[in-house]
Amino acid sequence: MKGQVLLSHGMESGPQANKVSALAAVAEARGWRSSRPDFRDLDATRDVRRLESRIERLLASVEPGQPLVLAGSSLGAFCSARASLSVPCRGVFLIAPPLGIPGFPLSLDLPAVRAEIVHAWGDELIPAADVVAFASRRRLPLHLLDDNHRLEAHVDVIAALFDRFLGSCE
Repeated sequence: MKGQVLLSHGMESGPQANKVSALAAVAEARGWRSSRPDFRDLDATRDVRRLESRIERLLASVEPGQPLVLAGSSLGAFCSARASLSVPCRGVFLIAPPLGIPGFPLSLDLPAVRAEIVHAWGDELIPAADVVAFASRRRLPLHLLDDNHRLEAHVDVIAALFDRFLGSCE
């Protein structure tokens, strides 16, 4: 086993969602163990104060002493990035990350580790220009796809990008 890939689903999603399932399959094919915590109980309230509990649950899923890669979609990307500030990891793979959450005091941030972003030109929730500016300030690889926030038409493309990213973390 090469380590752990910790996958975080989005707000209106779950651990069996298409994107996190595709990333889990990539991780397992490469010899990593994937974990997908379930945040649906916390997300059901839509209470922004529960974000800290979401991040704490994510951190509680980390296997100590194992190489770690964090990946997530939408709110899961935000929480993965925030969690990466508290635990050593080899990389962070973000899909459609919000740069901030209204009512939550912290914004998207990352430590100095390998990171990559996939976003949609037509994201109706998070403007692509804002994500381009964030990636530009940090010189992060950014893949912009012709899709909407859910990126449903590009799950295979995202899986291929994650495969390459995960290979760079080995």
